[in-house]
Amino acid sequence: MNSRGWARSIRTAVAVILLIALPLAPALIISRAPLDLLRLPAESIVATILLSLLPWRSARVVVALLFGVVVASAMLAAGLDAGYEAALDIPFDPTDASQLTDAFGVLRSSIGGAAAVAVLAGLIVVALGVVAAVAWAGLRVGAAVRAVRARGFVVLAAASAVWLAAAAVGAPLAASASLASLDSTAQQAAETQEAVAKLPSEISTDAYAGVPASQLLTALRGKDVVLAFIESYGQVAVQGTSFSSGVDQELQSGQTQLAAEGYSAQSAFLTSPTFGGLSWLAHSTLESGLWIDKQPIYSKVIRSARFTLSDAFRKAGWKTVSDVPSDTQPWPFGTSFYHFGSLLTANNVGYQGPAFGYARIPDQYTWKYFADHELNGPHQPVMAEIDLVSSHTPWASLPKLVPWSKLGNGSVFEAQPAQGNSATEVWQSAQGVQQAYGQSVQYSLGAMFSFLKNVDDPNLVVIALGDHQPATIVSGSGANHDVPISIIAKDPTVFRSIAGWHWQRGVMPSPTAPVWRMDTFRDRFLSAFDQKPQ
Repeated sequence: MNSRGWARSIRTAVAVILLIALPLAPALIISRAPLDLLRLPAESIVATILLSLLPWRSARVVVALLFGVVVASAMLAAGLDAGYEAALDIPFDPTDASQLTDAFGVLRSSIGGAAAVAVLAGLIVVALGVVAAVAWAGLRVGAAVRAVRARGFVVLAAASAVWLAAAAVGAPLAASASLASLDSTAQQAAETQEAVAKLPSEISTDAYAGVPASQLLTALRGKDVVLAFIESYGQVAVQGTSFSSGVDQELQSGQTQLAAEGYSAQSAFLTSPTFGGLSWLAHSTLESGLWIDKQPIYSKVIRSARFTLSDAFRKAGWKTVSDVPSDTQPWPFGTSFYHFGSLLTANNVGYQGPAFGYARIPDQYTWKYFADHELNGPHQPVMAEIDLVSSHTPWASLPKLVPWSKLGNGSVFEAQPAQGNSATEVWQSAQGVQQAYGQSVQYSLGAMFSFLKNVDDPNLVVIALGDHQPATIVSGSGANHDVPISIIAKDPTVFRSIAGWHWQRGVMPSPTAPVWRMDTFRDRFLSAFDQKPQ
């Protein structure tokens, strides 16, 4: 065989390898098992038969490109599924394009805008490269089959027979990974649409929506009630991990301080509808009493008239406040759905200090501003939801507590980001990420205890809870969705109202603490603190 013949044989061999490996790549992405590449992909067999039989070159080119698009799309779907499963413990939902925007936003906060754009550009180049490689390989192998005619069709027939026989007996040799990946994505979309279709009935079925104001939250009249979501504060932060001991020490120290200040506390766990991110799903689940585990469901619910906890407080006469220090854009649903009377964001709390990774404002400043502007002096009873973000991924750089009296406009934090580790340094190892996560939760809890120590409000009731467990790199594979929740107050009547809950004393629930689904909290809370609907 001359050099040209060898070159043609090598190109054909490379094309065959590509037609086997690339369509099988979605299975490899999900399983990470190299043995998944030792299979026969049905997609390549069918595509090769078509490309061998079609007599028109233009038609062959179209088919080859379409085959490339299918394989590239399947790889993208598998990659998104793997990424979302690892980070959020959910499959990617193709009906929710905003997930990609949110993911890019977190990536940009973690590694910087230029690097995030470079990653996105690289993914686009890879996708286009896969399309081109599959199309070229298909055309190359199709041409080789046509060149040898009878022998080529015999080989294709044999490959088809082997695949069918393997499929018939369930042997792993038969594979259709690309089609399976796309089918899984389609099923996910169908499940979401089915869940959305059930929403109108679930939203309208609400025993509390028509309860008169005079019967709402009667046992909390005169109290300032703060619902504080601590970002990524999951069960792994307090139990059984390499980093939980530091968090436990912070909780034990905080418990001692609370007792000295005259506070009591009771704790349990709630099962969050989300994991690793998408915090707003947890917030809306707790507030609405609906299980909101998908973005399309959330989008429908917040455009509805569903009765929320914040709406119950507003209706009963409280001043209602939303404090979301990560928000920089208008949030119309804060008033149209949650019915908060006041919205505090990154733009209107006077913060002049540095950002800490994703967290634009340290939690301690958030607490201080809220205390000074909402609780100071004579005031109308306040109900606030505060969404704390210092423990948000990427957990770098991290702020440190400063004296309460020196917080000022936040410029006291100016030197701190440079003194800690950057996200790039932290994310060099899973252990580094886990330790940084633990330290971030310690800071967030410390900031809350700092608030409780420095605010003299005998009518204060704080409900502190996590929104979700941290990502799999911290929580580990197969972690549950449970998050701690604590009610902290000085008035013993608060705890008499919830005696039937059988929560544990203190701010650190043990492994035997009660566990509720997060969507059940709204009704149980309203039932405990007001007259039950008839």
